[in-house]
Amino acid sequence: MPISSQAQDVARRLHDAHDTYKEKIFTHRRFTHADIIPLLNKLSEPMSVSQVGESLEKRAIYQVKAGTGPTKVLLWSQMHGDEATATMALFDIFNFLQAKNDGFDELRQTILANTTLYFVPMLNPDGTERFQRRTATDIDMNRDALRLQTPEGRLLKHLQQTLHPLVGFNLHDQSPRYSVGKTGKQAVMSFLATAYDEDRTVNDVRQRSMQLIVGMNRVLQQFIPGQVARYDDEFEPRAFGDNIQKWGTTLVLIESGGYRGDPEKMAIRRLNFVAILSALKAIADGVYKQEDTADYQAIPENGRALFDVLIRNATVVREGRPITIDVGINHDEVNDNVIQPGLARPGLAQAGLAKTFQYKSTVEDIGDLSTLYGIEEIDATGLTLTPARIYADTLDSAADLDKLNLSALRRDGIVLFNVRQAANDNFPTQAVHLLHEGGLPGQPLQLEQIPTFLLVKGTQIKYQFVNGFWKDSRDAQNGVVD
Repeated sequence: MPISSQAQDVARRLHDAHDTYKEKIFTHRRFTHADIIPLLNKLSEPMSVSQVGESLEKRAIYQVKAGTGPTKVLLWSQMHGDEATATMALFDIFNFLQAKNDGFDELRQTILANTTLYFVPMLNPDGTERFQRRTATDIDMNRDALRLQTPEGRLLKHLQQTLHPLVGFNLHDQSPRYSVGKTGKQAVMSFLATAYDEDRTVNDVRQRSMQLIVGMNRVLQQFIPGQVARYDDEFEPRAFGDNIQKWGTTLVLIESGGYRGDPEKMAIRRLNFVAILSALKAIADGVYKQEDTADYQAIPENGRALFDVLIRNATVVREGRPITIDVGINHDEVNDNVIQPGLARPGLAQAGLAKTFQYKSTVEDIGDLSTLYGIEEIDATGLTLTPARIYADTLDSAADLDKLNLSALRRDGIVLFNVRQAANDNFPTQAVHLLHEGGLPGQPLQLEQIPTFLLVKGTQIKYQFVNGFWKDSRDAQNGVVD
């Protein structure tokens, strides 16, 4: 069997077997440093765990080591605290490396006998605690490779300078709104062979990055065809990826994007598991050396062609005249401790995780968006966008919503409620929009407005948008917005 076919076959088997190794504690992205400690404590041979550093707020940073081979590989995740997909995948890989007699013994032996693996799961535990990108110093660690003002950044450089790994894997999450080139397809995963100088020179170190990415792209195409992209390789002199490449370690940047229907990135976690193990095998047996770097350049670049929601061909009435517009809407996760009260979407508060959050949506663009795409799209041809309707009385608090027949009100397009007392952290679970100080911006629809409105045909309400989420009113049950 050709080597590429063998890699495809192994990747398919890993993909299909992932549930066997999936670390069950991770059901959401918003876990904490404390959640991974018991998992690290239970690791056994061939894994060993040691503390290699400490965050600014004195949280231990751990290294997991496996293998006895001559080729050293360093992998780290969550240098940005809110980018947790690969951390979950690393723990799945730990479970895989500890398994036996499952049909993968030869693969494990190849990796462990030919490489020594150094994993740092959760390099930025303080950021993870807040579920934010930056460290507790409010510095972006991935722009701290020169000044080294963060203890976490100093640790990463120390590991690279003392271990001298042949390959480093820099594991991140990217915006789910990246597209594959100018297509409407989400970039589920993106790669980058980082440049180490302004001229974007390709030496043996960077060439190896490209060759490894070519192999990973090939195996992923069988699961997410046409949904792999690559980052623009403009040199960033402050970034760790660019500098580690310059310091002599081949750097592979992996970015987990978005996948429709997978908000917690469980499917993308599986793809990380497959891609990383496939790359480790390629390093262990050297087959990456056969890859053509031209195939790396052929991977489409990340584009910015996506909105979370795109409404096409809606009619709005301005100055008494009908105008056809498209509306682009984006949803942003905002931690509960900073969100502006008043917005609600059922089920979006994730209880029991590191941080609960709400969605705050905005109208990002209006006009002719025909060259762009939505992860979700609505064809509003023949529909008119009109203001949502406001309940006649002012409520004392959000608790008063429980006294109302919200289903009946929503059928009449009433989803806006004036409330005297701010909700604070007592967010309603119903699909409503609370108004405290003033209300929605004046109509017609405005940029950066919270997208709460109706799409109607004559007198019939077809869609009710509350904070950018909707349900076709013909299918609505109990007024719940999906």
